[in-house]
Amino acid sequence: MDAGEDKGGLRSAVVVNPVKVADPDELRRTVDDVLAAAGWPEPLWYETTVDDPGRGQAAQAVRAGVDVVFVCGGDGTVMSCVSALVGTEVALAVLPQGTGNLLAANLGLSNDLVAGLEVALERGRRLLDVGQVEEHHFTVMAGMGFDAQMLAATSETTKKRIGWPAYVVGAARHLRDRPMRVSIRIDDQQPFRRRARSVLVANVGRLQGGLRLLTGAEPDDGYLDVAVLTPRTLRHWVALGWAVVRRQERVPRMEVFRGRRVEITSNRPQPRELDGDLIEPGRTLRAEIRRRALWLCVPQPEEAPDLAVDVDAAAERGEQRVEEARRE
Repeated sequence: MDAGEDKGGLRSAVVVNPVKVADPDELRRTVDDVLAAAGWPEPLWYETTVDDPGRGQAAQAVRAGVDVVFVCGGDGTVMSCVSALVGTEVALAVLPQGTGNLLAANLGLSNDLVAGLEVALERGRRLLDVGQVEEHHFTVMAGMGFDAQMLAATSETTKKRIGWPAYVVGAARHLRDRPMRVSIRIDDQQPFRRRARSVLVANVGRLQGGLRLLTGAEPDDGYLDVAVLTPRTLRHWVALGWAVVRRQERVPRMEVFRGRRVEITSNRPQPRELDGDLIEPGRTLRAEIRRRALWLCVPQPEEAPDLAVDVDAAAERGEQRVEEARRE
């Protein structure tokens, strides 16, 4: 997709999770004003529901012929919309509103609404890989075991009150749970067995709070990175966590593998998650990479096009655009 000079406004849609937005009227006013000031047509608007958290609405937008879908919500909303945009020429623009915002954190995107709009208007694009599990897709990571237990144990009320540290509270409740026995098969290699607390299949490497777990994971390298966590005691957990915080190259009680297809089979049903949202528990998690399957709007820096490193400058340009729009 061309991120060059302005060639007229693009058609767009906004998929919004109303539960995540404090002031829906102000959101709509800001989006409409900014896009109008840039010469873009008025966007289509869709709200997510409990029964359809975004996939159906994004699919409607694609059928309506839009060029960009703005997704305003948390990681779950983004993940749902991704499944409708994979394999299309329609670009995803993230307007984060939730607690985790893992995709935004991994790619240097801003949590600021105006910056997110400006990034789309400037037409910087990056073509990303996407992971697939059953009929679902993920941009960040899938997991089985402890990570999903942590999510299940973290209340929405606590997340709204204190943000991502709420996950630490949920994690503490399951540190002493027994491990699962898993068989892991990567591509066409022979399966291997482990007693693991968690197995993560990652497209990118950052966790909640910006912690970098997998330093080699890149969103467009054609591979999934597989982290097998095997702590058995509280001391093991402390050592693992300290190594991650210190960004050490070697993390104790963690093995890392790479592949294009991964199959994890447990000895008993386990909680499972995709991009921070729980899916149905099961004994198996099968994931594969969808190579270069999703267009994402990213800041367009001067010297490193196609990398999200110019977000602060984009926010400033966006604020100027809003001021100009509301003076007219």
